[in-house]
Amino acid sequence: MPEAISKTSPLLYLYRIGGLEWLAKLFGQVWVAEAVADELQYGKSRGYDVPMPADYSWLRLVQPRCIPSAWLALDLGSGELGTMTLALENVGHVVLLDDALARRVAQAAGLETWGTLKVLLEVKSHGMIESVAPYVNRLSQAGMWLSEDIKDRILRLAGESP
Repeated sequence: MPEAISKTSPLLYLYRIGGLEWLAKLFGQVWVAEAVADELQYGKSRGYDVPMPADYSWLRLVQPRCIPSAWLALDLGSGELGTMTLALENVGHVVLLDDALARRVAQAAGLETWGTLKVLLEVKSHGMIESVAPYVNRLSQAGMWLSEDIKDRILRLAGESP
């Protein structure tokens, strides 16, 4: 079973749609950089309902050793930098990212990247859900921006007519 390293947004969106535990079933263990845990803690301190890594035995806090200096010049946040650095230091882990710039940088570095929507497709392919459509709608309601084209594409990839 592969392992994953996650940025804040996949954790948050999956939590909001009731699917955070899917990550444990897909990956066994999911690592989060301390910067990601800090972002979640900040959200909680502001009164938001967010998942706390300490509440999930399969979420492991890991500090990256050294962020590549070239990445510091990019418009990436500390959570993205920590997540992608952990992935570089642990090749073979799937990196979970939704941010477009972070995904492009991670892919250019040769990292296997999944977004929250890819998780939905994998969950369906493993028989954990019957349909992705209700979850795509829940993601929109939870604040994830999804164009109609993206929604239609995900439904087609899932074998569900848009």
